Amino acid sequence: MAATTYTDAVSGALERLRGVGYEHGPRFVNHAPMAAEALAHMGYTDDVPRWVDQNLRTHTYHDVPEPRWTIDPADADDWRSALGQFNRVADWTALFARELALAPWPDVLARWWPRLLPGMSGVLTHGVIRTAHAVRALSRAGDENLLQRQELAQGLGYWAARYASHTHGIRPGEEYPRTGDAEGAAGALDDLVAEYCGVYASVPHRHPVPLIHSVTGPAAVRLVVEHLPADQRHASYLVARDVSASMLGWFSVPAAKTPWPGADSAGVPDLTEVFATAAAIGDEHAIKLAEVAVRHEALAPDPRHAAAAHAANQGLARFRG
Repeated sequence: MAATTYTDAVSGALERLRGVGYEHGPRFVNHAPMAAEALAHMGYTDDVPRWVDQNLRTHTYHDVPEPRWTIDPADADDWRSALGQFNRVADWTALFARELALAPWPDVLARWWPRLLPGMSGVLTHGVIRTAHAVRALSRAGDENLLQRQELAQGLGYWAARYASHTHGIRPGEEYPRTGDAEGAAGALDDLVAEYCGVYASVPHRHPVPLIHSVTGPAAVRLVVEHLPADQRHASYLVARDVSASMLGWFSVPAAKTPWPGADSAGVPDLTEVFATAAAIGDEHAIKLAEVAVRHEALAPDPRHAAAAHAANQGLARFRG
């Protein structure tokens, strides 16, 4: 029997996850669509159904809030007033579903990305992360894949509904100024991901999960940035940099060793083994960070990638054990 294709694996997961809520517990995020896509991207397509089964058995997701009122994308006062209102998440998702039915997804992304970007920090950047995984899946599957298109609507909708103002001087709905070096944005994001991998690998953690988002947040922006208009790219890097830096304060992280001590990478397995370990642990954060490490190692090799993912595997294995 032929192995399941990437698109079939992702589509199967999204079909299973239709109608599943965005959160569980005290505002814990539904990572299932993101982790399933990461597993499929890494070639673990035949493992995706089993992983989704396990996730649905072990998490009780909250119901999606009922739709309230249609959001008018042409009325700035209307849609701005709905930003950050989680009880409007169904309204937001419906708005993006309509937008994506009427225009190619890169056009919809280019229109809304700069509006949502200053609110990237909401729920530890999970809105932008879910959006990024959906962008990768849709870019591979094509515009006509309704499941992937709906997942992009849900990613954008969740981001809008959990929008959290973070960028000083910018009111909700206002765009971050479009300035700077568009050509250098991707490389700057690569450097940022490596920097925070080094931070994660070299500082003590009260809990292994929170600081992972200082890596996966900018990595999500990196996944999307090449699909954006040139004048949006540098601003995306600047916001991602600011959000990751802010997390050090949020989680009382001590200053990392500078420069990063490469000796700390001694004993770290190669990234193929690191990802296999993450998949075996089954934790969504381990899977997503290990996938980021593999992806960024291919883009800009750096020992900090593997060190961070290995540290997360060790911490999460202990935590889950």
